[in-house]
Amino acid sequence: MLTENAYDLLVVGAGVFGLTTALEMKRRGYRVAVIDPGPLPHPLAASTDISKIVRMEYGSDEAYMELAEQAYQGWLQWNEMLGETLFHDVGVTMLTRAPMSPGEFEYESYHLLRKRGHTPERLTEDTITHRFPAWKAGAFVDGFFHAQGGYAESGRVIAALARLTQTQGVDLYPGQKVEALLKENQHVQGVRTYTGSTFHAEHIVVASGAWSSLLVPDLTHFVKATGHPVFHLKPTDPNLFTPPNFVVFTADIGRTGWYGFPLHPREGVIKIGNHGVGQVLHPEQDERVVISSDIEQLRTFLAATFPALQDAPIVSTRRCLYVDTPDGDFWIDRHPQCAGLTVATGDSGHGFKFAPVLGGLIADAVEGKPNRWLPKFHWRNVSWHTGKKEASRYKGER
Repeated sequence: MLTENAYDLLVVGAGVFGLTTALEMKRRGYRVAVIDPGPLPHPLAASTDISKIVRMEYGSDEAYMELAEQAYQGWLQWNEMLGETLFHDVGVTMLTRAPMSPGEFEYESYHLLRKRGHTPERLTEDTITHRFPAWKAGAFVDGFFHAQGGYAESGRVIAALARLTQTQGVDLYPGQKVEALLKENQHVQGVRTYTGSTFHAEHIVVASGAWSSLLVPDLTHFVKATGHPVFHLKPTDPNLFTPPNFVVFTADIGRTGWYGFPLHPREGVIKIGNHGVGQVLHPEQDERVVISSDIEQLRTFLAATFPALQDAPIVSTRRCLYVDTPDGDFWIDRHPQCAGLTVATGDSGHGFKFAPVLGGLIADAVEGKPNRWLPKFHWRNVSWHTGKKEASRYKGER
């Protein structure tokens, strides 16, 4: 039964998947609302941080590179549309401790970039030291710099998108945490929140990140939340870590997991994180804390890579939550058994860079429209019981 809280589309979750969906569906003429526990940006959401990498490099995976190329253009357009520089196009370095070799992430990325008409600059031990003096001389001997890429100020992006949804006529309900989906005869018709409110809609999109499987238990076979350490450090020599002397980087990522960012223009810190197998966490019951062994590993990495940061104060830490799928691909599809329900999750640590194109992908899934990318992200018969994500298969970073 319809109530005063009745919509064409109800989006559960105001992260990057949810807000971009709401904006696109509103543009297509639907009456849309977004529900989120709040505040926005939510402090525990994966989208909330000072920065996320925006890059095209995906090894030999040409489909992701092409999608990332479209997203890159979208970020440039968003800077204009939103009237502020939220995407910093400072470039990306991907360096290796040994010469790049066929089959490795950096080698395949470099050659695929060239195949697709990009002009990454190959680096040597000498040019690395000359161009980027913060890197320890001789520690890295190969890799490349790609000028098209950088980082987005992710928390500020979410805040800007939340404001935009309201100016575009989307109803935004922060402070409403969904307790359950309302179903009748395997048809999802709305949600009930912990405040006792009910919201009804013709279609529901669950885009709740790590919380998605709590609302859609079927997802527990296909996704899991993993926590990965992130550090913010205060450099004693900020100029050494400011573009163009220092840009977004990966440091032999397939072997070490380390990646990071230049000095943040507002926060005055260097963000460095580690992408790996991660620590399996419950989104509500487990603490998301960085432990002493994480810090020890960071200090060892810094000593071998960025000596000027070896003793830099750590001003804050967080354990960023990914929603991993076994194959590392997103999970964007209508539920196969429940009518009126679409799921948009499975960021696998690399979703934010696609923000400008996510809304279109998810909206096409909702409407059942053909989309060349959606078969890659469909509801598929792969689970953590039948297969596992390869730790060396690099797709993500936060």
